[in-house]
Amino acid sequence: LGHARCYITWDVLYRYLKFKGYDVTYCRNVTDVDDKILKKAEKEGKTPEEVSTFWYQRFSESMKALNNLKPDIEPFATKTLGEMISIVKDLINKGYAYEANGDVYFRVKKFPQYGYLSKQPIDQLESGARIEVGEQKEDPLDFALWKKDEKFGYKSPWGVGRPGWHIECSAMSRKYLGKTIDIHAGGADLIFPHHENEIAQSEAATGKPFARYWMHNGYINVDNQKMSKSLGNFRLVRDIAQEFDLEAVRLFLLSAQYRNPINFTRELIEQANTALTRIRTARERLAEAKEGPATAEDESFIASLAEHEKRFCDAMDDDLNTADALGAMFDYARAVNTFVTEPRSKEALEKAAKLFDDMTNVLGILQHKKAEEFPKEAVALLNERAEARKAKNWARADQIREELKAMGFAVEDSKEGAKLKRL
Repeated sequence: LGHARCYITWDVLYRYLKFKGYDVTYCRNVTDVDDKILKKAEKEGKTPEEVSTFWYQRFSESMKALNNLKPDIEPFATKTLGEMISIVKDLINKGYAYEANGDVYFRVKKFPQYGYLSKQPIDQLESGARIEVGEQKEDPLDFALWKKDEKFGYKSPWGVGRPGWHIECSAMSRKYLGKTIDIHAGGADLIFPHHENEIAQSEAATGKPFARYWMHNGYINVDNQKMSKSLGNFRLVRDIAQEFDLEAVRLFLLSAQYRNPINFTRELIEQANTALTRIRTARERLAEAKEGPATAEDESFIASLAEHEKRFCDAMDDDLNTADALGAMFDYARAVNTFVTEPRSKEALEKAAKLFDDMTNVLGILQHKKAEEFPKEAVALLNERAEARKAKNWARADQIREELKAMGFAVEDSKEGAKLKRL
């Protein structure tokens, strides 16, 4: 769920920038070789590729279930090894890195800006740095660019080994987005050391700024405790999907501005589900609204749409404040509910629907809850029931309800008429 928050946030950023007319290239890289994957492969008697392929497929299924769009580029670390080796060679040639018995390390103290992203002075970092057994660093602060690994490694100028996690991301970023990128995003837990190390090795290699803007999403707490594997309170998306509508989970995760922590509780998810139903119902009522001649009230409503859109965009422009954007969305849904109580002009209904869809598309909600198609036999029975009720033939109407129930459908009566719903 913590990762879900991260990817939902950047999905909304991607959607919003495109909505605003920007030409966006969204790159989301895949780390398919690292220490954790290798340990898991060894433990399960599998190849690293088998482990990473399995979990990448699981990840992709979760992204789709959460309504996240596919990024424009999704590079894999193992397919970018040549670029990694090239950057490491450049860093060695410039004196920023050194080889030690098959390992290659980055000289942190040679990069004076180190620590500026995490706002940690170098002397503070030094006090907590350690050299682990088997490491041959010049300085405890230095970090690995390449690791000797004769079992799972790849050929390189320094012997058989594999890349460090940090250099993977720098290489993929440079290959697909260039030496300087506009926005680099990730979880707050990655600021140090991962993003700090990315900056150091990238800028030392290219002499150019690595990223113009950094965006980091906050943590998720579960029942007021930080979510973590050690506490055993972390939640998997596929498990949550057994209990909750994932669009409601998405709405819940967007109900706080992305930098702020958010507290996951059953009660809050249920509230989000109720809120989602309100938005969905408003959109359905808009779709079913009766058309009529244009009136002054229609013109007034059309004129108000610009203000509703401005409120929504002002919130999104304020450091992607999805909490306030949702507030604007709910206010608009209420206005729509009031507006469609009377027949309205075709122009007013179409413009109202466009703004509604623009907002929900940016937030990534109401994406797969389209009008459901029911079997012709069930629809025919529903229509027959309506005629029976009109003729006050209550016995036949009740009989049809039972027949539909046997087919797996419930009948919901409302002011707008009867609807079918799957049991």
